[in-house]
Amino acid sequence: MISIPFNPIMFEIGNFVLSWHGFWSFVGVLVAIYLVARWARKDGLNPDLVYNTAVWGVLGGILGARIVHVLDFLPYYLDNPGKIFAVWSGGIGLWGGIIGGVLGGAIYAYIQKYPVGKLMDLTAPAMLIAQAIGRLGDVWNGEHLSRPTDLPWGWIFTHPDSPGRRGAIELFQNPVQPVHPSVVYEIIWDLSVCWLIWRYRKSLKPDGSLWMLYMALYSVGRFLIQFTRMDSVKFWVLQEAHIISLIIFTISVIFLIIYTRPINWIKNKDLSQTPNKVSSKRKRRVLRNS
Repeated sequence: MISIPFNPIMFEIGNFVLSWHGFWSFVGVLVAIYLVARWARKDGLNPDLVYNTAVWGVLGGILGARIVHVLDFLPYYLDNPGKIFAVWSGGIGLWGGIIGGVLGGAIYAYIQKYPVGKLMDLTAPAMLIAQAIGRLGDVWNGEHLSRPTDLPWGWIFTHPDSPGRRGAIELFQNPVQPVHPSVVYEIIWDLSVCWLIWRYRKSLKPDGSLWMLYMALYSVGRFLIQFTRMDSVKFWVLQEAHIISLIIFTISVIFLIIYTRPINWIKNKDLSQTPNKVSSKRKRRVLRNS
């Protein structure tokens, strides 16, 4: 059993409260922007394209993340409407952040005639790194209460202000009930998917395919890991994140099946067609000479 002793609050000044969740989420976003700008420069793109797009991506991400979180805990926020916009105190829906972020950034990039698909592909591995960093905030905060476990890596939250400890008391009547470290499972999955798509970052066409591969793979992991969490059930045995994962997975796989091709396959196909083109030209010359 692992003990998590952290205070979820980083610091508090008057009515302003900064949680560790908010801090690590902010760090993750900064790291992602830095990495995408760096990779864009290496690919011959102006980093300013990244910075300009990131502004709208971040705004869309914050809005989407908060909307999904509020919808997931709607009864609480209906009773406490003043806390709906208190993003700095923690509480975001990751799927909402991803969807809102890509929509905000893609719409702006399209209007500015930036290479939307290319920017999305550059962003995919950086997003996974940012997600892993942001999940560190969930470790500190004790959010996302998970199901009980007797596995040796089950953890408990010992700080009296930890949402994890309060949740264990409310649901299990036992503040030291070990639960699954679901956010750690997700960190491991994020970094594994990042490693995989990094290997294939220059192997898929058209632009945008790497982003879709990221969406498909992340959806699989998120869907499975979600069963270890105790979020509210929305449909049958499925939670909100389950439903979103299924939708995103379906859309991504359809795109990958219809549009995506390995670059080597495309090159080989072009090469296989070249002799036919050459031979047809020769036939025309022969006919003209005859």
